[in-house]
Formats: sequence, C-alpha cells, structure tokens
Amino acid sequence: MTSISATKKDFSGLTAEDVAALAERLERDDYNNPFEALQDWHLLRAIAFQRQELVEPYTHLLDIETFDEA
Repeated sequence: MTSISATKKDFSGLTAEDVAALAERLERDDYNNPFEALQDWHLLRAIAFQRQELVEPYTHLLDIETFDEA
C-alpha cells in the first residue's frame, strides 16, 4: 500500500486524484494496522483545513460536526 506523505507546504500541489485515492483507502478500511488508518484520517483532515475544496466530497469520512456555542 502506498501512502501520501505531505506537509503544509505540499498541500498546494495535491490534486483531486490524490485526495480521491486517500479517501478510497479510508472507505475500504483495508489497513495492516489501525495506525495507518489514523495517519490517513489525520492527513485528510489536515487537507480539509488547507484545501477544503478538495475534501468536500469526502467530508463524511471526517465526522466533523458543527457546534452551536450560543
């Protein structure tokens, strides 16, 4: 299995295909250990903060809820 390794500065170079591959791995949930899945989840979440437009089709994988702090 290949994984995407990126830092903040690398997010600008990510393509929709890169994010789709990451999301597909998360949806398949076919990892050798839970830490690999957690690493991909954190990466997708970090991408969501930097390049939200790429992650919009996969927000269901992030389980992010809006909070009403009123």
